[in-house]
Amino acid sequence: MLCQHCKKNEATTVVKTMINGEYAEYRLCHECAHELGYDSMFPDFSADFGGLLSSFFSNALPAISGAAHCNTCGSTLNDIKRTGKVGCADCYDTFFSELMPTIRNIHGNTEHKGKRPNAIEYTVNEDKKDQTESAEDKIAALRAELKKAIEDENFERAAQLRDEIKELEG
Repeated sequence: MLCQHCKKNEATTVVKTMINGEYAEYRLCHECAHELGYDSMFPDFSADFGGLLSSFFSNALPAISGAAHCNTCGSTLNDIKRTGKVGCADCYDTFFSELMPTIRNIHGNTEHKGKRPNAIEYTVNEDKKDQTESAEDKIAALRAELKKAIEDENFERAAQLRDEIKELEG
């Protein structure tokens, strides 16, 4: 879709406004959005999350001469402290005793304590599966017998079969 302001470039920004209860939506290209002041919602905010994490690590992790390093990626504890990023999954094992207090400080815990819906069954009970299949087979056989009883006008037997089918289905 073309920019609604210059009508030349491809629109990359959507501006939504609500003024006096009236909703309006504008699609602008990068240049027009910048020109009209919609290029950044948070101009003073620097999204340097690595720096944010490194501030946590720099205060909590001790400085080490660099002798200890991860055998997989080569990261040292000082690298983690400086960048705020762990090099690889094996770094957690290599620097376990140094990282865990900081991680516990940041997250409050080191184990996931989430919830799961009660309705979800995570394991398949093979016995129950076999019972379900045999019940379905039995219902199919009873329906065939019910059809034959109705054709033979044996309504007492048909009523018994109907009740058995309802019991198995219920």
